[in-house]
Amino acid sequence: MTESVEARLLRDDGVGAAAGLAVDDALTAGYAREEPERPPTLRLYTYRSHCALVGRYQHLEAEVDLDACRDTGTQVSRRPTGGGAIVMGDGQLGVALVTRAPDARPRELLERYSRGVVAGLAEVGIEASFGGKNDLEVAGRKIAGLGLYADGRGGLLFHASVLADLDVPFMLRVLRIPAAKLGRRAVSAVMARVTTVSRETGVGWTGPTLRDAVAKGFETALGLELVEGSLSDEERLAAERLEGERYRAEEWLHERGPQPDAVVSSVLRTPGGLVRLHLATQGSTIKSVVFTGDYNEVPAPLARFEAALKWTRLEPVSLNRVAAQACAGETGLGIPPEALVDAVLRAGERALARSSAAPVRAQGSCYFPDVAE
Repeated sequence: MTESVEARLLRDDGVGAAAGLAVDDALTAGYAREEPERPPTLRLYTYRSHCALVGRYQHLEAEVDLDACRDTGTQVSRRPTGGGAIVMGDGQLGVALVTRAPDARPRELLERYSRGVVAGLAEVGIEASFGGKNDLEVAGRKIAGLGLYADGRGGLLFHASVLADLDVPFMLRVLRIPAAKLGRRAVSAVMARVTTVSRETGVGWTGPTLRDAVAKGFETALGLELVEGSLSDEERLAAERLEGERYRAEEWLHERGPQPDAVVSSVLRTPGGLVRLHLATQGSTIKSVVFTGDYNEVPAPLARFEAALKWTRLEPVSLNRVAAQACAGETGLGIPPEALVDAVLRAGERALARSSAAPVRAQGSCYFPDVAE
């Protein structure tokens, strides 16, 4: 039997956008390589309702409706970890595991540390699994987003946002998802691709009520012995400094990636009717793909194909490999996977042309992309 490792457990609730991220960053900076070995820290916390957090490499204005955030009192900041824009509040549990960076690939680390969340969800009767690039899924629907950040000095931060519950109309309002174009389909399209602990169990959950189950999951899956703790004075001062110098700074908030984003849509004819493809790209890399059509539920092979395409290069070999694995010869639409790949490639050509000729524009969140007619 593997000997357990002592780890510090931190609890916080109702933290602000900049303050919450600054604490995680300050904790990570404390694991410099030259310092003596120190136990990991697991922080399980909630943000004030609400905060909109964009990923490290996203365009703020492209992902978040800043006017809507001002109108609703939603705070905004940028995470040190990658991934898509998210809305955090009392209904979502933030997870931050901070430790010295092991010698392993990022995907291996995401899978390893996500086992704590998976085991925590199992504590409340939910069977989740690692679902591709940076998600945990339940029956093909996203229930948690994952991210990693290494500070270059030896510290590693594993981030997760677990959907205990989700106010989809509010999320559609503050993130860049054009309701005028999606109309009444927006909520159903999102809920076909994400789920929550409340939805899966039929019981109302919040971030705070889910916390003990997730803590137990990390103990079970990662062999941690959690000991209640608090920030040191040094960590608190470092977090206050980072909050002002980085996470509230306009330069950090409005930092832009080197490549403009592009969004396109196209129509695909199938025996069951028309299917619309919505493609968001950054350069020659796919950020997200969503298929919408006249079906009540996204066919499982098509949902797997959507999820697997994130951060895949727009080239035939990669796309055909993903399609073969996800669809296994059938898409659930009565058309072969090769037809879907062809549609993605044709849309990708238009996206590449648009990104090189047009300025940056909005392209949506980790839940649903923009729709360009």
